[in-house]
Amino acid sequence: MRWHVAANSGVVLWLLALLATTLTHPFLPEARWLMVHLLLLGAVTNAILVWSTHFARALLRAAPSRRRWEAVRLLSLNIGVATVVAGVVGQVWQLALFGALVVGASAAAHGISLLRLMRRALPGRFGTTIHHYVGAALMLPVGAILGTLLAREPADPVHGRLLVAHLTVNVLGWVGLTVIGTVLTLWPTILRTRIPDGAERSTRRSLPVLVLGLSVVGAAAAAGALTLAALGVVTYLCGALWSLSPLLVAARTKPPQSYAAWSVLAATGWFVVSVAWFAMLLATAPDWAAAGESGNRVAVPLAVGFAAQVLLGALTHLVPVVLGGGPARVRELNATLERGAALRVVVANTGLLVCLLPSPSLVRVLVSMLVLGAMASFVPLLGGALRRSQRPIGPVPTHPARHVPEPGAVVRGRHTGMGALGLAAVVLAVAAGAAADPSALGGVGRSAAGGISATGATTTVRVEARGMRFHPDRVAVPAGNRLVVELANADEDVHDLALESGERSGRIAPGSSGRLEVPVVGRGLDGWCTIAGHRQMGMLFAVEVTGLDAATRSDSVEHAATGHSTQENDSDAAPRQNASPAPRFDFMAAPLPGFRARDAALPPASPSRTHHVELTVREVEREVGVGVRQRLWTFNGTTPGPVLRGRVGDRFVITLHNEATIGHSVDFHAGSLAPDGAMRTIAPGSSHTFSFTATRAGVWMYHCSTMPMSLHIASGMFGAVVIDPPGLAPVDREYLLVQSELYPGLPSADADKVNAERPDAVVFNGFANQYDHDPLRAGVGERVRLWVLDAGPNRASSFHVVGGQFDTVFAEGAFSLRPGSPGSVGGAQSLGLHPAQGGFVELALPEPGHYPFVSHLMVDAERGAHGVLEVTAP
Repeated sequence: MRWHVAANSGVVLWLLALLATTLTHPFLPEARWLMVHLLLLGAVTNAILVWSTHFARALLRAAPSRRRWEAVRLLSLNIGVATVVAGVVGQVWQLALFGALVVGASAAAHGISLLRLMRRALPGRFGTTIHHYVGAALMLPVGAILGTLLAREPADPVHGRLLVAHLTVNVLGWVGLTVIGTVLTLWPTILRTRIPDGAERSTRRSLPVLVLGLSVVGAAAAAGALTLAALGVVTYLCGALWSLSPLLVAARTKPPQSYAAWSVLAATGWFVVSVAWFAMLLATAPDWAAAGESGNRVAVPLAVGFAAQVLLGALTHLVPVVLGGGPARVRELNATLERGAALRVVVANTGLLVCLLPSPSLVRVLVSMLVLGAMASFVPLLGGALRRSQRPIGPVPTHPARHVPEPGAVVRGRHTGMGALGLAAVVLAVAAGAAADPSALGGVGRSAAGGISATGATTTVRVEARGMRFHPDRVAVPAGNRLVVELANADEDVHDLALESGERSGRIAPGSSGRLEVPVVGRGLDGWCTIAGHRQMGMLFAVEVTGLDAATRSDSVEHAATGHSTQENDSDAAPRQNASPAPRFDFMAAPLPGFRARDAALPPASPSRTHHVELTVREVEREVGVGVRQRLWTFNGTTPGPVLRGRVGDRFVITLHNEATIGHSVDFHAGSLAPDGAMRTIAPGSSHTFSFTATRAGVWMYHCSTMPMSLHIASGMFGAVVIDPPGLAPVDREYLLVQSELYPGLPSADADKVNAERPDAVVFNGFANQYDHDPLRAGVGERVRLWVLDAGPNRASSFHVVGGQFDTVFAEGAFSLRPGSPGSVGGAQSLGLHPAQGGFVELALPEPGHYPFVSHLMVDAERGAHGVLEVTAP
């Protein structure tokens, strides 16, 4: 007992670290990688080393032995895992390499110990389980090496090939083989039934198939044969189904009635579905970059749905057994660990399903917190079981919420009630998120029937969303018919179809389909895609009515043919028949005392020559002027996004996570690379990693390049990358100002204003007049460098400091003025920039005072592109 408590402390500690990381992940670097690896490399790998040794000894009836070397392997494993985590988070690949070697060596030593155990022990009926363990132990060293190569962040297609191989070897090999070998005996034990006939034979014969599938994927990744990789995953899936199918017989004989059984069964389901999904994604991926993203997509269901659930289910069953104390004590411990069993299983699995489906960001956040709570509840329950194991044995609790039935007894009503409560919690979270997020809401307009009686007939049409158009973009429907539109999304972005009468298809992910139904069509109807900006890009739809009298038909056809929408402001809001006047926004209000502007000081470049950058797309509401709030689309929650700085020759590794409700992308002007892969639009919930090398100096824009690009930039999706010119001289003060435009509407940017080039405000660093209220500062005679980027999307800039003159001007990669250079006898008064251009100016101011800086397109200065440089005496 003492050994198992000590040995499993590593599992608990890594689970606690995972919980802390999950709660604070928005503020952590490499958060997604960290969460996955704390679970799989930390908690799950510790559990595999502990329990596979335990099962091997039990199945082989090995004599008890000292556990010194087992303790050494566990200690070295945890040192290696901690070193890998520190190396990746700290971006020190040498440290990650060392940790990976230690992890691989620990796994190899574990495999050798199992082989030696088999040779010393008598032959056992279930030797095939230990064969699975040995095969799994051979996988982890290979996976560790692949992970180290990934830590170097190679460019695609190498990155994609390594990622596919890494996921396959580590999750399907190390974890998958171990679980498949274990469930042969553990699953019937959990169900308290006998092992089905043929289960041992199926598990033994499927092992070569599993290993063959893993080998084919590895060889395909090495050779760059994407189709062969998909075939390898299919082979592995066939072997897994062959091994697991007899165990379903046991479930039919003795249906699951405990948390352990439900959790392991659900984990097996997620495993099979995820592997099949992975095979399909690989088979349809156009290149290895997309294949690597496929690996990222299936990582969540494999980690959370499969690995986490099988770990928690197995521990729930095993902990009471190893703690021991007799049947009465085991029942007490079971009673503790089984609390809320059905509720926890239903919340975890239905919640995970909701998070994987296209859904608004707030819905995913609320539901993911429920999933986290359902799984994290195991930790306090485990603590309660450990405390109870130290107390005298008392009566088994009889409270219905805590009672664990005897084997064979079924308390269906209690389980049904708790399961229904869990489902209700998930539904409530979805409803709350949808109610709070306008993108999830539908609308109801004037009835489509128009007073026409139903004919009972149905008109069904297939419409495809492709190239920012509906094909076809109009349909004819006999008056009184029911209309069914089967909408297929063939674009790379999310689309939907909404009619002015309120019917909506709902958001449809790329490659998916949806339906829209109108019970009775009696008048012409306008339709459009409600994704912000898509209507302005031409995604219009019309329903024409036939069979009416001439006057009515003429009116209906004219109404449909105009393509006119009664929705005043394109947004995610519901269609409406009568729009209210556009709101007016006052950007000239004075702030309250204590106002603080966004820090414009430009930090120095990091000494590292490789910069790992995580950009997360989030939809947030922010103040963009005093008293003016706007819903923004952002990189990492700010507009502009994070400032990146480096030198010529530096490498930038970018990981884009889309936590928004529609597709987004990122275009880095600082790098030269084909936009097809790196800049492609990724769907909500997806991630994408690519890299570029900064080969030229300048201040470069990055922005979302998903169409309509103008609206995505106007909504806040832009930022700056500063690449220092070689030999750039030091200065006393260095600031960065990014000029952009604001087109606020309700609830987000107004696409009509963007198209008409009618901004409500032009601002520096995302907030109107902020540096009037909280000036930039310098001292008399100090040399000040002002970097300026015009992010647009539409307005040019003529940057000027009132009362100052520039002796240095650097624009678009070249100095046009520099002290001491040939021909430099004068100064400059402004830095002229078109949208997506940037540069810097330098000046020193001779006396104290307040020096306004503006865009000298004066109408824009009066709209908010205005600030003050406050110069004080030394």
